[in-house]
Order: sequence, then structure tokens, then C-alpha cells
Amino acid sequence: MPPHSAPSTGRAASTEELIQADRREPRVADFAGAVSSDEQHAALRASVRQLGALLGEAIARHEGPKMLALVEQVRELSRNPDDDALHELLAEQDDATAVVLARAFTNYFQLVNMTEQLHRWREVTADGDGPLAAMAGRIGEALESGGLDRDLLTDVLDRVEYRPVFTAHPTESSRRTVLRLLRKVAQVVDLAEDPRRRPGDEARTASRLAELVDLLWQTDELRVAKPEPMDEARTALYYLTQITQHVLPGLMNELQRQLASIDVELPVTARPLRFGSWAGGDRDGNPFVTPEVTLEVLALQHDTGLKTLIAEVEELLTEMSATTRVVTASDDLLASLESDAEALPITWSTINRLNAEEPYRLKLSFVRVRLMRTRDRLEKGTPHEPGRDYLGFDELLTDLALVRESMRADGDLLTADGAILRLIRTATAVGLGLATLDVREHSEKHHDALAELFDRTGELDGPYAELDREARIALLGRELAGRRPLVGAGRPVGGGAAAASLDLMTTIRTALDTYGPDVIETYIVSMTHDVDDLLAVVVLAREAGLLDVGEGLDEPWARIGFAPLFETVAELEIAGSLLDRLLSDPAYRRVVGARGDVQEIMLGYSDSSKDAGIAASQWQIHRAQRSLRDVAREHGVRLRLFHGRGGSVGRGGGPTAQAIAAQPNGTLDGPIKVTEQGEVISDKYLLPGLGRFNLEGALAAVVESSVLHRSSLLPRDVLDDWNATMDVVAGSGQTAYRGVVRDPALVPFFNAATPVGELGKMNIGSRPSKRPGGEGGLDDLRAIPWVFGWTQSRIILPGWFGVGSGLAAAREDGRADMLREMYGSWPFFRTFLSNVQMTLTKTDLDIAARYVRTLVPDDAAGLFDLVRAEHERTVAEVLRVTEQSELLEQAPVLKQTLALRDAYLAPLHALQVSLLARSRDLTGDDPDADVPPDLERALLLTINGIAAGLRNTG
Repeated sequence: MPPHSAPSTGRAASTEELIQADRREPRVADFAGAVSSDEQHAALRASVRQLGALLGEAIARHEGPKMLALVEQVRELSRNPDDDALHELLAEQDDATAVVLARAFTNYFQLVNMTEQLHRWREVTADGDGPLAAMAGRIGEALESGGLDRDLLTDVLDRVEYRPVFTAHPTESSRRTVLRLLRKVAQVVDLAEDPRRRPGDEARTASRLAELVDLLWQTDELRVAKPEPMDEARTALYYLTQITQHVLPGLMNELQRQLASIDVELPVTARPLRFGSWAGGDRDGNPFVTPEVTLEVLALQHDTGLKTLIAEVEELLTEMSATTRVVTASDDLLASLESDAEALPITWSTINRLNAEEPYRLKLSFVRVRLMRTRDRLEKGTPHEPGRDYLGFDELLTDLALVRESMRADGDLLTADGAILRLIRTATAVGLGLATLDVREHSEKHHDALAELFDRTGELDGPYAELDREARIALLGRELAGRRPLVGAGRPVGGGAAAASLDLMTTIRTALDTYGPDVIETYIVSMTHDVDDLLAVVVLAREAGLLDVGEGLDEPWARIGFAPLFETVAELEIAGSLLDRLLSDPAYRRVVGARGDVQEIMLGYSDSSKDAGIAASQWQIHRAQRSLRDVAREHGVRLRLFHGRGGSVGRGGGPTAQAIAAQPNGTLDGPIKVTEQGEVISDKYLLPGLGRFNLEGALAAVVESSVLHRSSLLPRDVLDDWNATMDVVAGSGQTAYRGVVRDPALVPFFNAATPVGELGKMNIGSRPSKRPGGEGGLDDLRAIPWVFGWTQSRIILPGWFGVGSGLAAAREDGRADMLREMYGSWPFFRTFLSNVQMTLTKTDLDIAARYVRTLVPDDAAGLFDLVRAEHERTVAEVLRVTEQSELLEQAPVLKQTLALRDAYLAPLHALQVSLLARSRDLTGDDPDADVPPDLERALLLTINGIAAGLRNTG
């Protein structure tokens, strides 16, 4: 039965049949891989034992046998973490010994993580057919049955675009140096387990493995200095380069192959996969991201991107040996060679002597030289020379397409759909600079700038800052509709907020002039509360010459688009009505029209969860998407949703493909953007095989959702019942969550029971962990350290608190059967509860109790009873809905993995508690007081190790 057809039985479909037909949840194997076999797990355990033994040998070599014996003693005692003997032993150790213990268990987890990643890649590829094959099969069924129109499919595929965006606050606790070493370990482990290895290889790989593990022990896990935005950009580019070289060619070829299997051709101009970045563009709360830094990052991106493309073209040149003695080149290609020879005569004289009868090699040689000259031009800042270098990606695509079209015209379909098409697909995904940069700034910055500009005109009755929102909206709407400049010639704006905003806008214009239209596409306005917050930035962009949509203009134009970021539950609730008012403004609607009638909206998971709890956050995001979808349709606008998901469940994390598949029907119509953050980036992309699988799963989900999940066939009464039930779950969950976070004891409890005060010393991101100008309360704390702190002490409150109260309220309201129906038939609800289950399993309140007993003052410790009660309630209610006897019963592999990790996390938690107590005895109430270097180092190493063990920071 096709995904959106009712059963053809000659009778009316039942509600249950429609539920199943409307949104049949993809099988786990489609997006997450098959369940691993006993043999695969045996290989994993063998690898872990081998690496553990090698680590022990390294410790003995560098620290001595007694230290290794102490590590083993701690590990044995950790089997019973409540045993006071463990804590007494740790309390006896000096700071330098604590450093070695923390390093030992941290290195172990790093090696285990890497080995698990390697074996996970093997498991998910063991079946052969991947997510794209499953996607093509379902689309093929729909085409064959008549449930899908082929013209619609072609239209949607032309605009499908999955864009993972690597953010500028990575929260990755491991250094890139360490990650590179671990990747080399993975390569050797893979080689050692290859059944095709030759006799004698075993000794060589064992020796190399021992060498790498020893090098890992010799390497400092902690960054010496806080990373700067350029360092974050280099990290993003490291992964993007690896993806470009080792993942994209095969992935795009597989997409092409699977679509061809159902007689569908993906247009050459289609960009189904692209990449984005925030490194160097995310200014919100980060004073280190200046306009100068933005331009430096873009220069680095394009230098790296061009170098990567040049290498790809050079590799292709070795294959493009077709001769005109066998093939016939097209007239268009021959004409382009004449133009190239005229523009680049020295190149022509060099290559024509050797390759005169090889037209494809001749053309790609010119492409290579133009790419090299483009890189040189950007480095030196010289003007663009038409025909001699590339101004933008479109010119490169035209040249590459000429080669392929000549092959196709001559009937050489194998070569036309071979290496040249793989290069085109790769280049299409990454452009000249590997990723498109987003710029983000806080809404208040724009109002501060406009206050200076408007107040100096003297035309308002009072200061701009005193206008209410409605007055601002009216004023800015009129201003945008007109065409007069606020910044006149000869009227400098000084050095205040106006100068800062206009400097940023001028920087964007410079970047577009230098690198082309793909370099920056969207300006994101964080903390968008109303329409004036968007109109304000558009007016400033007009002042810098980035757009003109004034009344009477024949062709309004806009070089960038603008996206509101809805971050709290209150803003998500009004997202639809706000978009309606925004698109109803004629001038702003012309901006959207000039951008191809596409409006981007960013949805914030982190702050909404911190504000109202995970149940309310997830539900309001889901409802906001429905509302935004309907408003966009009414205005004839295509929606591009940007999901600001974090790495942890408490910040919207979880499997990306499942999250995409769980979106409301009709919200995804081709393009989608999703943030990739922190440890999620290394977990997904450190190994090329896993990078391929994760991108393939997400891309398959985007294509399938865009094509097959365009509308719902569910009866209105079923949807209404489900909505009402989720209203109860979210409402009661929010009440419970806000009850605990607004408890006066919460701040002292959180600060004492978690190492949140120490996180700022971890040097894991350039952005400050607290918002500027605050008083140190929870409102000033960013969502990342909020989740990071709770995770370290194993309470992980943001990932589950309130869900139990919400589910209980719905059950007590007589909705128990409906909750089970929702779990079985509604991807949104099933994905939500699956993620909560995983977080509940990672939560360990027995370990957390040691933090509370040792570190939390008596007047705040009572809050832990509330936490325990809600945890018990949440576990019980989740088990009722999922009809399991224990958590993760339906995911035994994940359950086994987490249980194994717990045995080795216990010593790190015990050590962290001991060190926190020791540190606070020295510093008292002053978090900025100095502590002995070894003590601080040991403490930070435990934070690093626990993050590695749980695969989670913030």
C-alpha cells in the first residue's frame, strides 16, 4: 500500500487503518541500521579489551606499575560506587595522582567511543541496502500505484536541500589533535580486523596500534587556551574537507543510482545536499566575532574549499583521456575551448602540445587553472578577470556541465554519469567555500542602532527607544516602503551601535561582492519577539545597499534573506501570527519575493526547553511548524525551517533522520536546515563510513518527507484528540518543570551539585558561557552549560523532568489508551518518548546522590527529593505508554552499551565529587579564587572524561 493511500478494500477505511497509512513510521533499520549480531558484538568486545590492555601498558611505561595497580584498584572498587572504600581511597590521593587517574579513565572512554563508532558503521552497513534504497523503494511504490504524480516528484527533487549547519559554539570537549589520533586508531583497528589481511600484517598492526595508544597517553586532552573563532572555523573546515573528499562522491552517486532505479533523474542543477556554518558569523553574545573575523573566516573557507576542489579536478584529469579519434566533442565544448585559449593563452600553449586530441582533459585543465587563479585572486585581493578565474560557483558548474553534456550528446552515458557527474555533485554540495555562512545577531542590537539614526533626524515626537512595538512596526514599515536614506552623505554615524550594525552590513556586502551570492544567504535575528525585530534589521540592510524594495521600484531586489529565531515557548506560541503580520507588510513581502518567495524561520530548541521543559518545548515547536506551514501557504510563500537542535536530548538532540521524519505533514517541501553541534559532529563525522551513513539517513528522510508526507489523511477528530492529549502532557509537564526551576533552592542546588562553575575553564568554545550584564542567575546562563552541568552529575534534568507529570495527567484524564495509540502510530510522539527513554537510562540518581550528600548545602538538598519523585514517575509512565517492563527493552543494543559504560563512569564520578569537595574547601564562596594547578587540571579532566563516557556535553 502506498504511504498515503487508504486500503483499497471496497469499504471505507477505519481510523486505525488511516492512522497507519497516513504516516507509517520508517523501520528502525531504514534510518538506524540493523540490530548487530553476537559475532559483531564479540568483535567489539575484543577490540575494547585489546585497546584497554594497550592503554594499561602505556600507563605502566610512563607512570609506573604501582600507578597501573591503583587504576585497577579504583576500577574494581567502582563496581560498588556506594562503598565508602572507593571514596576513602580517592580522598587519600594527592592532586598529581588524581590527574593520572582522571586521564586513565578518560583515555579509556575515548578509545571505547572510537571503537564503537567503527563497529556501529559496520553494523549499519551490514544489510547492504541503506536509507536511500528504502526511500527509493517507497517512492517507487507510490509512483506505481498512482499515489504520487511524477511531475510533482520532479518538481520537489529540483528544490530538495538538506543543509547541516556546523555551529560556532561546538561544546566539543576533545581536542582536534586527540580526535585525529583516535581516527588513526580506528583505521588500524579496521585494518587489523580485515579478513583479507596478509600473513605478517597482524604483528605490524599490533605494533602500530600500541604506538598510537602510547601517543594518546602522551597527548594533553585539555586545550591550553580558549579557542578563538578562527580555531572553531578550522575545526568545522577539517570535518567539511573530510566529508568532501571521502563521503560526498559515494553518497551523491548512491542518490543518483537509487533514483535511477525508479526511473527518476536528478537535475544536474539540483543541490540536494549543502553545508552551512556559524563559525565567524554567530555574533549573538560573542564579542570575539567581529566583522574583521567574519572576513578572515570566509577567506579561510574559500582557500580551503578551492584547494580541495583543485585536488578533485587534478584527480579527475588522470581519467579524462578520451580522444577525438574515438569520441566526438560537442560544438559548445569546442567553442568554449576557443574562448579559454584566448583568455588563457599560456595555459593553452602548454596543454595543447600534449593533449590536443583530448578535449575533456583540455577543458578540465582550464577549469583547474581558473580555480587556481581564483584562489590566488582571493588571497591577494585583486579584481576578478572574466574568463581567467571564477567569480562564483555558477561559472564553475557551467564549465563542468559542458563536459558532461558533450559526453551525453555523443552517447557516452557511462562516462557522463561517472566521475564527471560525481565531481559535479560534489562541487554542487560545497561550492567554492565548502559552506554557506549564516550571520546571527541579537534583535536589541538593531533597535539600538536605529535609535541613534532616527533620533538624530529629529522627526519623532520622542526617542525611538520609548516607542511601543506597534509604533515601531508602523514607523519601520513606512521607512522600508520609502527610499530615502537614513544615513545621508557627509553625515558620519560615529562609533556607537549604528556604526557597529552598519559595519556588519557593509561586511556582508563586501563578502557577497568578493565570493558570490552563496557565501552568505541568511541574517538570523535571535530573540525575535515581534514584527519590528525583523523590520529593524531589514531597514539597516537597506542602508548598507543590500536591498531595495521601495514602492514604485520596477524590480525589487534583496541580496540576503532574513530569518526570525523563535527561542522561547511564548514566541513559539505566536510564531504563526507573527509570520502572518510580517508577510502582510507589503514592503517586507517584496523582500521575500526578491528572494524567490522563500521565507526561512529558525526554531530554537535549547532556550525553549530551558524555559518550559522538554515536553512543552517539543510540543510547541511541533505546533509552531503547523501554524507556520499554514500561514506560508496562505501567502504563497515556501517555508525553509531551520531547526536549532543541540547535541543532547534536553536541547532537541536525538537521531536526525527520525526527527525529520517526525515533522508535521506538509512542513517540509524541499529545503531544511539543521544545526550540528559539538560532540555530535565528531560522533557523526569522525569516521567517513559513519559520516556517509548519517548524511544518507537524513537526506533520505528529507526527500521522502518532502515527496510523500505532503498532507494528512487522518480524520479531523483523531488529530484533535491527539492534539488535546499533547496539550495536557505539555501543559502539566511545563507546570512541573517550572515548579522546580523556580524553586528558590534550585540555583544553590544546581551550582553545588554540578561542576557548572568550572565549565568556563574547559576552553571548549569562544563564546562566554553566561550572557553579559546578568546577575549570575539561571536566566543569564546559556542553555549549553545548563545541560552540560546536569549531565555531569547524572541528573540530566533538562532531558526528562516534567514528562512523567505530563503523562500522568493525561492518563488520569482517561487518555491512557490514546497515549499508547499515539506511541504506536505518531512518529512525533514516538520519537519524543524514545529520546526521553534514552535520557532516563543515562540518568543515574544513585551516582547523583553522592554529589548531593557531599556538595549541596542542607537548606538546598531537599530539592533532590522532588527530582527523585519525578524521575520515578517519569520512568513508570513511560513504561506504561510503551508497554515495556524496563527502559530500552526494545533497544537492547543501546541498553547493553550504556550499561557497559556505567561500570567505567563510576570512578570518574567518584573522583569528580572528591575533587569538587577539595576545590570548594579551598575557594569557599569565591568561584574565581585560584586553586592548585594539578587540582584544577584533575577536575577538568573528569569533566572531559564524563563527557566522553556519556557522549554528551551540552
